[in-house]
Amino acid sequence: MATNRTFTMIKPDAVENGHIGGILNMITEGGFKIVSLKLTQLTVADAQKFYAVHSERPFYGELVAFMSRGPIVAAILEKDNAVEDFRTLIGATNPADAAEGTIRKKYAKSIGENAVHGSDSDENAAIEGAFHFAGREQF
Repeated sequence: MATNRTFTMIKPDAVENGHIGGILNMITEGGFKIVSLKLTQLTVADAQKFYAVHSERPFYGELVAFMSRGPIVAAILEKDNAVEDFRTLIGATNPADAAEGTIRKKYAKSIGENAVHGSDSDENAAIEGAFHFAGREQF
């Protein structure tokens, strides 16, 4: 059964380029309620742990360096069918392939600097949300 929560991060490229407000606006206009939100920065160790599933992939080192290079905005979002609907809202990983009206089409520069992260399953949404937010920070 699908849950009604998902996790997202506005990545360092989008934060650096001043897109926090625009992305959050697209999220709320997409029908999502923001139930947890913070501006934070991943350490190298945090990024390594968060992306450990990719540790054997050739892009892992680059991903860790990118995700720890500057602040991110972490958020837990709520909506019916949250994971799937958010994946639709963010668009394809490659912004060149992303549909018009998606976050990545509007704000991403490349596959590597693609503006936002979105959980790929209900299970990962819960794990990723708990990684960034203590229970008392989730509303």
